[in-house]
Amino acid sequence: MNAQLKADGRFWLTLDGRNFLGRGRIELLQRIRETGSISKAAKAMKMSYKAAWDAVDAMNASWRSALVESGPAGSRLTEDAERLIEAFQKAESKHAAFMLKLSIELSASPARKRKPGA
Repeated sequence: MNAQLKADGRFWLTLDGRNFLGRGRIELLQRIRETGSISKAAKAMKMSYKAAWDAVDAMNASWRSALVESGPAGSRLTEDAERLIEAFQKAESKHAAFMLKLSIELSASPARKRKPGA
């Protein structure tokens, strides 16, 4: 049986060397946009309110301005958040295309045969 090589990897945007935006945080921002609430967004994602709030707080503190603004009427995304979501999605799409291309190239090269019992 021949082993099949595949490139794999998750895409993150970092800010000053720290993880800043990944698929989970982008989904959280999108759910906040949809629901107008951090609490409802957290519930829709089956995560605790505290985990959602901590993620929003970390993003807001890291960015040059707030990405999520909250008040008595609920929460909303800022223009910066909307631009970051769009930029992330474009970059993630390019990353996925690159990983697919790399996987195709790897599968075209001779794969190492597995040793018996491995």
